[in-house]
Amino acid sequence: MTAETAKKRRVIVITDGDKVARKAVESATRRIGGRCISLSAGNPTPVTGKKLAQMILSTPHDPVVVMVDDRGAVGMGKGEQALWEISHDDRIELIGAVAVASNTLGAEGITVDQSVDRYGRLVDGPVDKNGYPEPPGNRYLEGDTVETLTQLPIPVIIGTGDTGKMQGADHVRRGAPITTQALLEILRRAGNNGVD
Repeated sequence: MTAETAKKRRVIVITDGDKVARKAVESATRRIGGRCISLSAGNPTPVTGKKLAQMILSTPHDPVVVMVDDRGAVGMGKGEQALWEISHDDRIELIGAVAVASNTLGAEGITVDQSVDRYGRLVDGPVDKNGYPEPPGNRYLEGDTVETLTQLPIPVIIGTGDTGKMQGADHVRRGAPITTQALLEILRRAGNNGVD
C-alpha cells in the first residue's frame, strides 16, 4: 500500500436507502466496527455527491459505509449521481459495493462477483429480492441503482437480497446478518478483516 493510497478514505457502497435498509446498514456497520453515514439514507438519496464526500472525509475511521438509492428511477437518478461524484473524488477509495436486488422494472442488471444468499451462504451468481439464488443461466442481479456500479472503479461487487428484509432473514433484530456478511466479505477481499 502506497502512502497515497493509505491517505484515502475507504468506502463501501450499498445500493439501498429506505428506512428499513438504513436501520439494517447501521446495525451491520456497527458489527464490523465501521462508520455509517446515516444521512446518505433516503429514497431517493437526499444528499449530493459533494456533500456526501465531505461527510465521508470528516469521519475519523475506516471503513465508511454509505447508502445510495434512486427510488426505482430508470436512468441516472439522485443516488447514482451521488455515487458517480464520490467515485471520482481522488481522496476516496471505493473498496467494494453491496448490490441489492429489487423488483425494479426496466433494470438491465449487473454481474456480481458473488452473492450472500438468505441463508448466509456465499454463492456464485445473483440472488433475488428475497435472497434466493437465481436459477442457473440467470447471470444478472436486477436492482435499483446497481447498473452504475459496473461503470465505476469498484474492485468487488457482492449481491444480496433486499437490505433488512428478505422475509426476515436480514432483520435488524437479528443484527442484519446477511448485510453484515456482505460487508465482511468486501473487507476480506480488500485484505483487511478488521478496521483501521
